[in-house]
Parts: sequence; C-alpha cells; structure tokens
Amino acid sequence: MSVQPARSAPEHAVLEGRYVRLEPVAPGHAADLFAISAGEEAEARYRFLPNDPPMSLGEVNNWIATVQNGPDLYVAVIDKASGRAVGRQAWLRIRPEHGSVEIGAIYWGLPMARSRLATEALYLFARHAFDDLGYRRFEWKCNDRNAPSKAAATRFGFIYEGLFRQDMIVKGENRDTAWFSILDSEWPALREEYERWLNPENFDAAGQQRTKLALRGLDSQEG
Repeated sequence: MSVQPARSAPEHAVLEGRYVRLEPVAPGHAADLFAISAGEEAEARYRFLPNDPPMSLGEVNNWIATVQNGPDLYVAVIDKASGRAVGRQAWLRIRPEHGSVEIGAIYWGLPMARSRLATEALYLFARHAFDDLGYRRFEWKCNDRNAPSKAAATRFGFIYEGLFRQDMIVKGENRDTAWFSILDSEWPALREEYERWLNPENFDAAGQQRTKLALRGLDSQEG
C-alpha cells in the first residue's frame, strides 16, 4: 500500500483559534515573553528546557533573533482576550518527506498553563499538521524526569511509545527522553473531543470548564 508524504512543511503562518492566536515569534513579543519568564515559579518551569530563564529584555531579543534564523519554527501564543503573548511553542523535527513533525520547545506561562488557552494552542498545531498539511505523525518528547510534561502529553491524547536512554546531555545532566505520538488514524476521534471541549458552551462566565477533556482511550477508535 502506497504511503504519501505530507504536502509541505509548516510555514511562518498565523493560526487563529477562539481563544488564542499563534503567530511567528517576533521582536514585538519580547516584552510579554520576558514578563512571563520572571519569578521563582517561572524558573522552576524552565527546569527541563535547554535554556535558562532570561535575565533581561535584551536576552529575549537575542533569543528571538537566533530562533528566527534557525531550522525550527517558533510561534508566540497570543491570548486574544488581552492581546498579550502568554507563551511560545515550536515546530521541531520537521520531516514532511516522512509525514512526521513534533511540537516542542513549549513554554506556556502561568496565565495559560492548564487552561483552555494551552489546550487550544496544542489543538491548533495538531489540526494544522493533520488536516491542512497531511501529516501522518505528530510527536511530543520530553525529559523522562519531567512528570508534568508527561502528564500533559497523556491528557492531550498522545500515546507513550518508549524511552530513549541517555539520549542527550542538557545543562550538564543526562536526559532520558520519553517519546509520545498521535497518528493520523487516531486524530479524527481526538479532534471531535477537542472541539467539543473547546466549545464556549463548555465554560461558565468565569471561564471554568463544565466538563473535562476526555481524550484517553479515544486513540484506539476509528475516525
């Protein structure tokens, strides 16, 4: 049976959702990204990222200049209610010839962590990869010691595939890498549940969910 590659690699494009907008990271996002990277809580959230929290606005501008010219595509997550950048994420391991792409380099600030903003930011990447670009595989990877990241992957419907032992050295420490994925055959059922949960009717006036996102177990269903 013939298997087709993806139609193209992701491009520097804007992805619009109900609650967030994903747009290519740019100098105009620097102040917001710096603001969400300050404080002890933010420092803890950088624990498993390859870089440390920025100490100045200039460092953020330098980081933006670097990633704008790199092989990975970084986007800022814009809270449409406030117009501010509240996080960032990236397309990594972009392999359209194999129909495989990864979401990574995720830093979701406290204003969006464990909220519909984070869920929609993930959903927009997955929908674009599968529905618009024809990818077969959507990946999530993290340090095996990063329990919150592994829990998030499971919550978002990714399937744990295994452990790459002594995969990297990050910040002078060993990193065993946990691999997760969603496949195109699993996506239709997951997409339906994402869209149900993200519907405004699922949230009260304070923005609190009425029902939980229930993606676990859907991965084995036919779309």
